[in-house]
Amino acid sequence: MNLWKEYKEELHKAISLHNGENNIWANWESKGTTLLAKTYTNKYLIKSREVEIWSDNSCIYNNILYPKTGSNLPCFGMDLMAFSEKRVIIVFDFQHPVENYLFSVKGLPKAEKDYRFFEMGNHFSENIFVRYCKMEEVNAYLSEFKEYLIKYKDMLESEKPIGDDTSAYKDFDAYMTRLDPVGGYLTGKFGKEKAESLVNEFLFEYGS
Repeated sequence: MNLWKEYKEELHKAISLHNGENNIWANWESKGTTLLAKTYTNKYLIKSREVEIWSDNSCIYNNILYPKTGSNLPCFGMDLMAFSEKRVIIVFDFQHPVENYLFSVKGLPKAEKDYRFFEMGNHFSENIFVRYCKMEEVNAYLSEFKEYLIKYKDMLESEKPIGDDTSAYKDFDAYMTRLDPVGGYLTGKFGKEKAESLVNEFLFEYGS
């Protein structure tokens, strides 16, 4: 299943991402489900780390771009999750590493409410984009996704961050580890040991 193909293409088109050395962290198959975890690099990013999980009836794509430090920039995060034909959640946002910091971008709509797992001002911005839809409707939100990517690209190119202090992301990753809504799903598919390894050593490695 390649449900999020156009989203991934737009990401790589807007933010020039390159394969890092040994960029495949995991390639697992279990119980009819495949998981692929990879990292990418960019001159203004410490890393872009993505995980794709798919089976016959579900398709999940998660990625967070961690900018190089020293410029007070947010991460850019996306959760594109299809659990069935009619149960799809699309989320993308500017996720600031500082706790209790309400980040906002001019020219983008503000979210009308807080969402479960995505609390504005607690690493999530005022502009968090959340939509619920069906699989056949996912590409209806590509234009908004591209608009957010362009804003993020402009931030990176304006600030040109160069620092590599990953401790700046310790609180952010620790919070995301506690928040992580797919830990139970991963455990059910790949076992507790692999699930914890993915969360603590790949998805949110700076939090420990």
